[in-house]
Amino acid sequence: PLRLLAAGCLLALSRCKTVRYRTDEEGAPGTVIGTLADEMPVKAPGEMSFRLMRQFSNSSLVRVREEDGQLSIGEAGLDRERLCGQAPQCVLAFDVVSCWRERYRLVHVELEVRDINDNAPRFPRAQMALEVSESAAPGTRLPLEVAVDEDVGSNSIQSFQVSLNSHFGVEAQTRADGARCADLVLLQELDRERQPSYTLELVAKDGGSPARSGTATVHVRVLDANDNSPTFARSSVTVELPEDAPPGSLLLDLDAEDPDEGPNGEVVYAFGSQVPPEARRLFRLDPRSGRLTLEAAVDYERTRTYELDVRAQDRGASPRAATCTVVVRLTDVNDNAPRISISALRGAGSAAGVAYVSEAAATESFVALVSASDRDSGTNGQVRCSLRGHDHFALQRAYEDSYMIVTTAALDRERIPEYNLTVVAEDLGSPPFKTVRQYTVRVSDENDNAPLFAKPLYEVAVPENNPPGAYITTVVARDPDLGHNGKVTYRLLETQVMGAPISTYVSVDPATGAIYALRTFNYEILKQLDLRIQATDGGSPQLSSSTLVKVRMVDQNDNPPIIIHPVLTNGSVEIGVSSKTSRDALVAQIKARDADDGANAELTFAFLEEPQQDLFAINPSTGDIVLRGDLSEELGQLFKVILTVTDNGRPPLATTATVNFLVTATAPSSIQEVAKPSSWQGKALQWDIPLIVIIVLAGSCTLLLVAIITIATTCNRRKKGNEIKNNSPLKEQIDISHLEKGRQEDSSQRGNMFEVRTFPSKTSFSGPDPSPAAEEISTAESSSDSACLYEGQKRLRGAGGEGFTVAPSFGKEPAPPVAIWKGHSFNTISGREAEKFSGKDSGKGDSDFNDSDSDISGDALKKDLITHMQNGLWACTAECKILGHSDRCWSPSCGRAN
Repeated sequence: PLRLLAAGCLLALSRCKTVRYRTDEEGAPGTVIGTLADEMPVKAPGEMSFRLMRQFSNSSLVRVREEDGQLSIGEAGLDRERLCGQAPQCVLAFDVVSCWRERYRLVHVELEVRDINDNAPRFPRAQMALEVSESAAPGTRLPLEVAVDEDVGSNSIQSFQVSLNSHFGVEAQTRADGARCADLVLLQELDRERQPSYTLELVAKDGGSPARSGTATVHVRVLDANDNSPTFARSSVTVELPEDAPPGSLLLDLDAEDPDEGPNGEVVYAFGSQVPPEARRLFRLDPRSGRLTLEAAVDYERTRTYELDVRAQDRGASPRAATCTVVVRLTDVNDNAPRISISALRGAGSAAGVAYVSEAAATESFVALVSASDRDSGTNGQVRCSLRGHDHFALQRAYEDSYMIVTTAALDRERIPEYNLTVVAEDLGSPPFKTVRQYTVRVSDENDNAPLFAKPLYEVAVPENNPPGAYITTVVARDPDLGHNGKVTYRLLETQVMGAPISTYVSVDPATGAIYALRTFNYEILKQLDLRIQATDGGSPQLSSSTLVKVRMVDQNDNPPIIIHPVLTNGSVEIGVSSKTSRDALVAQIKARDADDGANAELTFAFLEEPQQDLFAINPSTGDIVLRGDLSEELGQLFKVILTVTDNGRPPLATTATVNFLVTATAPSSIQEVAKPSSWQGKALQWDIPLIVIIVLAGSCTLLLVAIITIATTCNRRKKGNEIKNNSPLKEQIDISHLEKGRQEDSSQRGNMFEVRTFPSKTSFSGPDPSPAAEEISTAESSSDSACLYEGQKRLRGAGGEGFTVAPSFGKEPAPPVAIWKGHSFNTISGREAEKFSGKDSGKGDSDFNDSDSDISGDALKKDLITHMQNGLWACTAECKILGHSDRCWSPSCGRAN
């Protein structure tokens, strides 16, 4: 039992003990804090000794008496603000080694330095100037400069007061970093005309006993009204920023809107007065755009939160402002490797990195203190240590992140004089960081990294009309793992493009990531092809990632222009142009299109050959054709030009067409009718009226002449047959062959022996209804000569009632001779004789023919003609008494025109 008790005591002596003390700051040097000997389980004052560890080298703060371990304040004293700043709790930690009968024990001392109210609040400036618009609404907050109190807790600033006034009050707020600040709050509306400025006394008080305070004078100037103030979308914005963000990173794009115009609506941005200089150094605010960017590197381990007051102010004569609070919270990144500090006992010839221990040291004897720390936080700052190299030593946890190297077996210097130990510290971040002292630690690889492409998006331009198998681009993915875990293969993720698998368009080399085209691309059909390439490593399980490749087709000039209006026929078009078209008038519009894009589709119009006499010109951009000359004398002329339409590609492509301009007598067409293709397709064919009149007149005259000849011949033959049938006493055969011959010779000229006059209307173009005349002719086979003559006369008068030239009578005056046609020649008869053949009224009441009030019915006309024929015909001769009347007798006269 005695041996077990002794072993237990020795084991207790080798363990680490933590002792905590408290003392107020600013204590006098030499003030006793506590005695370590009183905290030891073994009370042997004369046999124990205490020494500070080397890591706590600043003995001017705390002194340790070697005999009993008495702790006292050193010469430098304890100033909490200097030691811990604004930290809520200030703990001074150090280690002391106690020795009793060659047994060493580590004592960890934590000394809490308590704050006393030894600092008064103070403002950065004793005089503060503020501006506020007279139109500011009650409740408007004016940020004040932050007062500073180096004390913490209740000894720091607790309240603010402002001198008594009726317009302003003060409200205290707690910032994100724990500091207290104040805002000047407008209680009621201001009137600049009544009171243009206010002077207030601002007091900041702490909570100490007795309380301390600091004052500052605030000068508030009231500005003239500006209708609208800039407004932020949100009055407070929180932004998270990784601590490893590079300088220049965009944090926030502030946008304050001011509906005013001119300078009153131009907003400028600036940091508020409460933003500390450190934040102004780290962050940059663009005064014009409001972009908040990172100016310098930030450190999460130093400061975790920044509060920035951004002030947006317009540029009016009385500028108005709005404030937005931007809270920047830093997120920890595992950017710090653990640090290892190995401290050996003082003396015994110890040196840095080397600890000496007696070979008589017992098992679990203290050899050295290993302290591991990581400036990161959370799991990134949690460190675990391990000891490697030999099984004669082990690592035991002392406290928190401190470990003791203790022996695990008896040591023999002669047998093994030196042990090479390796201390490995590894944090729990992702990925973890390790720190190794004395020896290198080898880590087996894990497949924890997926292949990473060089770019998340590849954009490639490929000219169209490429040959199949053409190279497009190469995608590259890297895998930081080793061996099979880092071997990358590529494949194309299947999808549908225009109803076909994308693998029919492109292929990917699985080893290199090279992409090749499997078909020829046409820009007019497919303008862009989106591919998704997947990269997979060879680990188990496999990890993969993908990237998007956008293949953009580049248009080539492979389509010539096409003329779409007017429609071409065999490469040519005929355009009618009125002879009355004025100079510089639009006569036609040429429209063309090109299936290409961009400059390849920009068209230029031109005439390959200049038109005759520069009559026509074309606009090279719009294709409008205008008349440059006079066409009034060019009726019926055809002007031929060669039109060319060229695009702006390289090389350019062109289309040519033949344009025939036909000068017509039609009225000039409107610009709309010329410009619109539908005006040509929807309208009937435009006839040339003068040409139609000429054709109709010629046809009518021809038909009339044929009718006259046919009727005359028929009547003559019938008369001869009647005379022979009736056994006429005159059966002498008279040779009239010369008359027939003459008539046959002149039959070719009958088309020109009548005078053609202008017909009064279109109804004159159509001949009379031939049915009545045909009926009269059919019934005349058994009629007399007068009936035959009447039919011929009726047909003549029906075909052209006023086409004959007559010789009017002028009372008793002798009438001039009249030339009449007699068979095969012209004969002259006296005017008196011609009067009885006249169709005009003589004025003596002996004729009603052609009177304005006469009867023009068929019976009256027939009666009148029979009366005239019984009295005599126009061209009768002596032969008529023998042979009877023929068509020569009633042929119309060819006298001079009336």
